[in-house]
Amino acid sequence: MTDDFRIVPAGDAAVIVEFEERIDAAINARAIAMADALGASTQAGIRDIVPTFRSVAIYFDPLLIEYDRLLDRLRTLAAAGPSQPSVAPPPVRVPVQYGGEFGPDLPDVARFAGVTEDEVVGLHTSTTYRVFMLGFVPGFAYMGPVDARIAAPRRTTPRTKVPAGSVGIAGGQTGIYPSETPGGWQIIGRTVVKPFDLQRPRAVLFAAGDMVQFYAVDRP
Repeated sequence: MTDDFRIVPAGDAAVIVEFEERIDAAINARAIAMADALGASTQAGIRDIVPTFRSVAIYFDPLLIEYDRLLDRLRTLAAAGPSQPSVAPPPVRVPVQYGGEFGPDLPDVARFAGVTEDEVVGLHTSTTYRVFMLGFVPGFAYMGPVDARIAAPRRTTPRTKVPAGSVGIAGGQTGIYPSETPGGWQIIGRTVVKPFDLQRPRAVLFAAGDMVQFYAVDRP
């Protein structure tokens, strides 16, 4: 049991449980475990539960929930910490066509790192990434940490259109654009994998806590 967290009101129908303020796999695991445990409790009046890098937002109906009892429940769950799974699930493997028209920023990332483009690809594919949270647009997974050598910052001028399937880097994070949107991440490749697809039984491919591994495939 730990007490290294705080609970912050966010209006009259939401509260946020905040853990330590840093991007860390263990802290993220606590947030996800708490969100999962609260979701499994099927408490009436809870409208939504949203885990992030290091916090959990709980949206509730104040007419259906006794606020003090909710806070007591949140304190218990936050202090408990995550349980360790007996077997870790295999990572989701994502094929990527790096460089060229699909990865226009690969040369810039290589210059930032002081390495070749092939070495950037090698560094990007040699790490298994954790999905810390989802946001921005449906299905967009914030993954990390990216090897510090290729952790190039966002572009100074964002693009007005980034194609769906684009794989990007922004500092210590990497991710896949699920749809065509504006964006300022460094685009190093593209994948045919669809992070969000309403034709699937589960539209969102990735979940917070998943592990993801990219691998290079030849461009056509």
